[in-house]
Amino acid sequence: MSQMQPTRRPIRTRDTRWAAAIARTLVQLGIRPNTISVTSALFSAGAGVCLWFAGDRSSAAMPWLLLGSAVLMQLRLLCNLFDGMVAIEGGFKTKSGEMFNELPDRFADAFILIGAGYSLRASGSMEWLGWLGAALAILTAYVRALGASAGASQHFCGPMAKQHRMAVMTLACLASAIVGWLHLSVPLIKWALVVIAAGCVITVFRRAHRIIRELESQ
Repeated sequence: MSQMQPTRRPIRTRDTRWAAAIARTLVQLGIRPNTISVTSALFSAGAGVCLWFAGDRSSAAMPWLLLGSAVLMQLRLLCNLFDGMVAIEGGFKTKSGEMFNELPDRFADAFILIGAGYSLRASGSMEWLGWLGAALAILTAYVRALGASAGASQHFCGPMAKQHRMAVMTLACLASAIVGWLHLSVPLIKWALVVIAAGCVITVFRRAHRIIRELESQ
């Protein structure tokens, strides 16, 4: 029998004092985890819009839009952190909680990665990279959920799990903002999408392999 995997995504930040303090505050304010989950998708939509408008290379606001997108991506991840903490530590778990936990995340990935693709429209029909990245990101989650429905444990391995995708996109946006302020032209977001797409393919195969191996060993 293979070693049991965690049912929650392993996040080191969850065990920090500041995260616990914020989670307690959210519980005291009566903010429900489902609300936090939906808010994560709204932050992601904002990040996608910022990326879309950042495609106008002639705009002086372009670096600021990229910076705003990076901030909104991190706010998305914070929501992903606190919805689970509030649900479990605050005793706010609901029967529909898993739907609210998973579905907004799939929209969030699409908003950000498709927006990143359209930020490349000035580079000549490169929008498909964003759509490809979004489709593969959703596929990584689908494989994990499919494995769990078949009786396997949840497999969150990378190299391009959600937090890894957001790290790559955040770094690309921050670096692109600096490049923009320096009036340089380096296709960092394009290469970030290539890295994400390639990493998602590897992640799908790694998760599928682990799930199949676990199911066969039961």
